[in-house]
Amino acid sequence: MVLIRHELRQGRASFVIWTTAVAMLLAVCIFIFPQMQDGMEGMSEMFASMGGFTEAFGMDRINFGTFIGFYAVECGNILGLGGALYAALFSVGALAKEEQGHTAEFLLAHPLSRGRVAAEKLAAVMIGVLTFNICVYVVAIVSTILCGEKVPFKEITLLHFAYLLMQLEIAGICFGISAFMRRGTAGVGLGAAILMYFFNLIANLSKSAEFLRYITPFAYADGADIVSLKKLDVGLICLGMIYAVLGIAAAFTKYRRKDII
Repeated sequence: MVLIRHELRQGRASFVIWTTAVAMLLAVCIFIFPQMQDGMEGMSEMFASMGGFTEAFGMDRINFGTFIGFYAVECGNILGLGGALYAALFSVGALAKEEQGHTAEFLLAHPLSRGRVAAEKLAAVMIGVLTFNICVYVVAIVSTILCGEKVPFKEITLLHFAYLLMQLEIAGICFGISAFMRRGTAGVGLGAAILMYFFNLIANLSKSAEFLRYITPFAYADGADIVSLKKLDVGLICLGMIYAVLGIAAAFTKYRRKDII
């Protein structure tokens, strides 16, 4: 527990910055909707006729003129990408930072097994990601109420739950990457998150690239699909959790045998 508290304390500044930034952008986006609502019907028709752009962001499957349609596209992209980057950044440095900062010798000199070190660092990552999502969810609900819109609890909760699962998958994969690296982890983590985001855009654009939906967690966190179907893709979620578990298992296996320098 001491190591969990230490990890959370070390990541406090990053947590506050990312949570505040994403929550504020989300709130601003929500408060903008009432001012844009009058012209939204025309915008919805315009976006629906933009071919590949429309398909890439799922605007061919939802009504952009409704609050939940607007939320799924605009707020969904903010939370999806912002949350993924935070999860990747936090997790990808979890194990590697001790070597990068030359503190591994001090840490491992304590009566803690490597397995316990990895477990407590993983727990800190999961707690950070979960807390981030709870804070953002509360801000989204409060902002929706304050702007005078009726809260579509089912759709918003499904959306945020899907983003949470997506971030946990990315965290698990990047945690695995962390065990294999010694330095320069931030760029790798952010790059992995952005790459998976673009995989989903490509899969939406081309039927020949639909196989990418089985690789990227953004596929089951696609706001357009969730809002239009009012359910999550359990198959893709299960596949994503398998990827996360494999990443975590790789991290524990590698970290126990790793030559720490």
